[in-house]
Amino acid sequence: MGRRVLLTGLDNFWGGKVAGALEQDREIEMLLGMGTGTPTVPLERTEFVRADQSYSLLSRIVRATKVDTIVHTFLVVDSSSMRGRDLHEVNVIGTMNLLAAAGAAGSSVRQVIVKSSSLVYGSNPGDPTWFDEGTPRSRPARTRLERSLTEVESYVADFADENPEVTVSLLRFANVLGADIDTPISRNLSRGVMPMIAGFDPLIQFVEEDDVVRVLEAAVRSRLDGVFNVAGAGRLPVSEVAKIASAWRLPLSPVLTRQLAAPLLRLGLLDLPAELEGLLRYGRGIDTSKLESTGFELHRTSAGTIEHFAEASRLRRTIGDERPKYRYEADVEAFFRHSPAVVGPIEDAAGSES
Repeated sequence: MGRRVLLTGLDNFWGGKVAGALEQDREIEMLLGMGTGTPTVPLERTEFVRADQSYSLLSRIVRATKVDTIVHTFLVVDSSSMRGRDLHEVNVIGTMNLLAAAGAAGSSVRQVIVKSSSLVYGSNPGDPTWFDEGTPRSRPARTRLERSLTEVESYVADFADENPEVTVSLLRFANVLGADIDTPISRNLSRGVMPMIAGFDPLIQFVEEDDVVRVLEAAVRSRLDGVFNVAGAGRLPVSEVAKIASAWRLPLSPVLTRQLAAPLLRLGLLDLPAELEGLLRYGRGIDTSKLESTGFELHRTSAGTIEHFAEASRLRRTIGDERPKYRYEADVEAFFRHSPAVVGPIEDAAGSES
């Protein structure tokens, strides 16, 4: 019997990306995705179940499908994308339900992988140059997002202690950029601006979106056990990020920053969630030597990630984005997957055969 994998957040960017990658692994017998919306990318053999945002159905799904691996990609890491109450329900309550399902008596789950963020370390004056996986925050979490991620990680740590038979991988990713990912930093750079707090030019790190998927794949296949920081090699000053991306450095007041930037925020000319404001003041450095000791290597450095993003952005501005939009239709997907009438190759929305 092959691996049986359940992914949360199949309807979001990371769930779709990881599912598409894992579909190529023939040692995985069954792939099941859950999400509150609908899948945004065509998938060949991943089944889909719609769930509420707290994933209250997860225990029933785990018992019925006998999954052995859960990949949790559905943690929100951009506070501007969701209201505070919903963010807590998705991040904290959703993760609690996931861990309850994985740790229930008689559970088939033997591996849990959680995609987290280096935001758990915060950005504060007096931070160490490098945070390794065991370094605590220098100050308590202040933003609602950082509080939710810190709470999530405490539950994951408790679960790992109480369930030693389960391999638990907690992956803390640095700022992600890529050709497709949508983040506050990518939105600002796509507008041709990089906000900077006057008097500050801290060092920050990046990881390329495809490397994120590769690390999550490796966690599934190699059963990485423990907490791992993930970032491309090197750190860059914010000013250098702007230079590589050909973005105008937008100076913001060091006092009353958000209040004075409010007109730009309301007009949609700038993205500045609270967690990004802290990063632009004090930066952050995470030590990735633990991941490197496993033999895994990222394809791109932090600088290489910015360069790749800038190249993709220039290309998009030149020729436009002509990629067809995929629309999930449950009845059509069920027909293609299960009807005896289908005897030939299936085309996706772009006309490619699968």
